[in-house]
Amino acid sequence: MKSEAFSGGWLACARRIPSPNFDERPDGEVPSLIVVHAISLPPDQFGGPGVEQLFTNTLDPDEHPYYATICHLRVSAHFFIRRDGELIQFVSADARAWHAGVSSWDGRERCNDFSIGIELEGCDSLPFAPEQYRRLAGLLEILQANYPIRAVVGHADIAPGRKTDPGPCFDWACLQGFTLVARR
Repeated sequence: MKSEAFSGGWLACARRIPSPNFDERPDGEVPSLIVVHAISLPPDQFGGPGVEQLFTNTLDPDEHPYYATICHLRVSAHFFIRRDGELIQFVSADARAWHAGVSSWDGRERCNDFSIGIELEGCDSLPFAPEQYRRLAGLLEILQANYPIRAVVGHADIAPGRKTDPGPCFDWACLQGFTLVARR
């Protein structure tokens, strides 16, 4: 049964910040994969507006030296979970967000076509917050109730050698209640 909290791919309990960085999924394609990412802007710093600015094409290259190297990117994710558990949604889950890049899962390329991207505010060198795991688990339940999700994977699983996130500090055991968690 579909959740009443979802309408047109938008989750009612999430703060909505629409990103221009999306397009339509291929005809007949629905999400069957969830990709977990980690991001922090500036790198290894939390709480600032950098991620929101990146996903809305408003990142100021003069704000931080790293921003000058990425401000040209046109990327997004469906969801972003901050350290305190706040949930932000940038793209309808029915649309194709630009989060996976060159990617492959289970013999299929172009994972953006059939996946939902969830970014966690984090990095490879620090543990994630308990609030993030709680919010992620709740979000996964909602997504599984609304879409035919077959697997939950990390960005590193669909882009090995190119990406490392969500990184070695992500505790996959916190998601053991989700039988759909698949790791390569």
